[in-house]
Amino acid sequence: MNTTNNTILITGGSAGIGFEFAKALSANNKIIITGRNEARLKAAVAKLPNTTAIVGDVANEKDVENLVAILKQDHKDLNIVINNAGKSAPVYHLGTETDAFTKASEEMLTNYLSVIRLNERLLPLLKKQKEAAIVNVSSIVAIAPGGRLPSYSASKAALHSYTITLRQHLANTSVKVFEIYPPLVATEFSAEIGGLTNGIAPSVVANDLVKGLEENNFDIRVGQTADVYKLYLSNPAQAIAALSGAEA
Repeated sequence: MNTTNNTILITGGSAGIGFEFAKALSANNKIIITGRNEARLKAAVAKLPNTTAIVGDVANEKDVENLVAILKQDHKDLNIVINNAGKSAPVYHLGTETDAFTKASEEMLTNYLSVIRLNERLLPLLKKQKEAAIVNVSSIVAIAPGGRLPSYSASKAALHSYTITLRQHLANTSVKVFEIYPPLVATEFSAEIGGLTNGIAPSVVANDLVKGLEENNFDIRVGQTADVYKLYLSNPAQAIAALSGAEA
């Protein structure tokens, strides 16, 4: 996959991993970032070359319709979509939680269902390009669930399954489908589970994404995620136990 001269949409691109994706790719590509916080988007754009911002929430249908309309009108050469926006992962116990349904509904909408909706809306545009890609940002807990993050783990597992099927269904088109699996990352997003002190730098995730795109590595397992994947293949119970205290 060519990693220059592309037009790239990055959802949730104003901070954390999304910002690092934009930073790693903005020198040689045209970048569009989205997010709910206009001030944070403006601050991010001020730090990045070749970058514009569109305010919106990927979990909100009207915002998605507005985003897609702008892209079709002003960015007809869009050829890469990086689905990075996500709902922060609340820590809770299924045996004692009294509002698990609400938490799971919110995470499923943002982390999984909103990705399906946006991809569906943008696929007609992507298919027109000579070379295109969809990148779904998954997680180490898509491989084995993190015990403290029940609904977050479920949403990423659903995204993982969807990504495999999407890749199969687009095999005969110009659209390649990638999945990147970060481990615990040092961002505000993962602060509740110790990411700021124990996580890897978000720039590592971004650099691995660029390398994965260049090498057409459709499953990009970052850092310890590769080891967890191997462990899960050989001993699922041990992999699940290993993630009980170190989720991403």
